[in-house]
Amino acid sequence: MLKKKDNKRLDKKSLRASSFSKSLKRQENYVWYRGMVGLISFSTILPLNIHTSIEEMARYTWMWPLIGGIIGVLVGMMGMLSSDLLMFPPLVTATLVYSFAIFFTGFHHLDGLIDLGDALMAHGTPEKKIEIMRDLRIGTGGIALFFIVAIITVASIFSISSLPLINIILVLSISEVSAKMGLVGCCLISTPIGNGTGRHFIEAINFPKFVLITIITAIIGFTTLNLTGLIGIIGGILGGLIIAISVKFNMKYATGDVLGASNEFARMTSFLAMLIAFIWV
Repeated sequence: MLKKKDNKRLDKKSLRASSFSKSLKRQENYVWYRGMVGLISFSTILPLNIHTSIEEMARYTWMWPLIGGIIGVLVGMMGMLSSDLLMFPPLVTATLVYSFAIFFTGFHHLDGLIDLGDALMAHGTPEKKIEIMRDLRIGTGGIALFFIVAIITVASIFSISSLPLINIILVLSISEVSAKMGLVGCCLISTPIGNGTGRHFIEAINFPKFVLITIITAIIGFTTLNLTGLIGIIGGILGGLIIAISVKFNMKYATGDVLGASNEFARMTSFLAMLIAFIWV
């Protein structure tokens, strides 16, 4: 009788352990879903109503360029609507496309670009520049950097959309993937500051993850626009690295504003790279 009772207790314990293990697996799957959807919500104005933390989202930083591809398709549809259906002139199309891109991402990265412009134009110690970057006020440096990036981006879209036989959806899709590759590249070589949200994204990226997503996006770029698409991806990565190196030289440490700025700058360099490729390759 005692043996039977002991066996029953063991069976109950093993059943509870099995149920607990299954519950943990379901929770892990949910965290994966929550982190990815949270990153999409963080990157756009989509009201996905997901409750998550920066730490959970940051685990999937290396997949950010794939989310950029989703954004790019929607931006590309705006370009097609403007140029092919509404028959707007290329300059109007370029302006609408860029406006939609920064609006759909909630002006989140644009804010970082403006703050970084203020910091880079300031004189003083790295600590003072970081303090200026975190200031809520907007200075001349921020406005100037935004104007430079915006006008070059619009001019590049205008020039590309003016070329014959160009599929604007494909070009714009690649540009948003490239923008996020610039952000990820910036994370890779940046040194995070002790506090702030940017630290989690920077610490989540390592070289193997960067190589993996670079290979994936390179394949996407080449299959989408052949060599031009691949050059666009490379242009985006270079843009992110330029921002990261500039910040290392001026401020030593990177923040979330720096990562946002790298996204906007990388989009611009990607368009420039693709424009060069369309003309010369």
